[in-house]
Amino acid sequence: MSHTLHRRLAATATAVALGATALTACGSSGGDDQADSGPVSLTYWAWAPGMDKVADLWNKKNPDIKVTVKKQAAGDDLVAKIITASKAHQAPDLVQAEYQALPTLVSNDALADISKEVGDAEKEFAPGVWQQTTLGSDAVYAVPQDSGPMMFYYRADLFKQYGLSAPATWDDFAKTARALKKKAPDKALTTFSSNDSGLFAGLAQQAGAKWWTVEGDKWKVGIDDPATRKVADFWGGLVKEGAVDNQPMYTPAWNKALNTGKQIAWVSAVWAPGTLTTAAPETKGKWAMAPLPQWTKGDNATGSWGGSTTAVTTDSPHKAAAANFATWLNTDPQALAALVKESGIYPAATAAQTSGALAKAPDFFANQPDFYTRAAGIAKTTAPASWGPNVNVAYTAFKDKFAQAAKTRSDFGTALTAMQDATVADLKKQGFEVAP
Repeated sequence: MSHTLHRRLAATATAVALGATALTACGSSGGDDQADSGPVSLTYWAWAPGMDKVADLWNKKNPDIKVTVKKQAAGDDLVAKIITASKAHQAPDLVQAEYQALPTLVSNDALADISKEVGDAEKEFAPGVWQQTTLGSDAVYAVPQDSGPMMFYYRADLFKQYGLSAPATWDDFAKTARALKKKAPDKALTTFSSNDSGLFAGLAQQAGAKWWTVEGDKWKVGIDDPATRKVADFWGGLVKEGAVDNQPMYTPAWNKALNTGKQIAWVSAVWAPGTLTTAAPETKGKWAMAPLPQWTKGDNATGSWGGSTTAVTTDSPHKAAAANFATWLNTDPQALAALVKESGIYPAATAAQTSGALAKAPDFFANQPDFYTRAAGIAKTTAPASWGPNVNVAYTAFKDKFAQAAKTRSDFGTALTAMQDATVADLKKQGFEVAP
């Protein structure tokens, strides 16, 4: 494996924090399968629906390597469960892991480096997506499964009615928000929501933020960096002046605002049509999708909101077979078509983003037949992201501090500093070395 990054991640924590095995090599997968005689059984922990049906396709073609899917809860619960299982050497062979969870799992010695087993899979993915599975090193800790490139959604009919156009820059976005308020004071362009940290993280990523980086054998936290501060100040300013709403997403009130045209745009990701279908059913066929506004006119970058990978654990006695399945699952055309159909995901593999089930627009966007062609173009511009071993703490601090700031329309910069401080304090508490 690429021991460098693993050692650097592991060395930044005390042996107590990571368990006594933290500083040992993370089970290089060379030769472990050659000793197997007879069929291999692999267990895959995943939360995406229908994953067992996709695995069945593999099992029919590969009778000697049987994959059994065990359905799990998503998010932090699964991360905690994997770490616990890994410490007891009872982890499954494969796991569905969100991009931002990878550093936590790597620093807990739960994931194997599969760089030797995945061949040239890298070429199947956008560079900014692949980079999240390598943690910026020469190791590969997972194969990308789905991704969430961000884009701008707006009510085409209402934009036309009020003489507005899709904003090309964030400056245009602010002007559009103000223009709408003048013409229709009871409406808002959108809302700043504090209940989904992934949205803010994606916006910061687009602006060039690097929230966690490794310097030597220390973690450096850059949540309160110039790029993120620019994003926080921008939204804080719009909330303070009342140009955008300050209510959280995913509430009955938010659904109603979207459904009745009280809120006429949404900064979201490629999976938005599914959410709009249930949140705003009466607006079907009235929305349009455009690229995310840019900080500088002519730039071409987007952030990522959501998405997951398939990783092989250090516990797996069959790492080569497991990596073989992970690669097939996320690059094979038949597997990808099944993932779209059965699991409803937006595949990270670029070739699958405009083929098969994604050849025609989502029903809700039947008025925009080139929806997935445009989305695929946007997905290629995904900016790199940098995650650390305590994303959950940063996300909780965001929800807490930004909810307060949004509600009272007070300074977002103060909330950002508090988020940085909470993240640094937690890293130190866990025994990680933190660079100033």
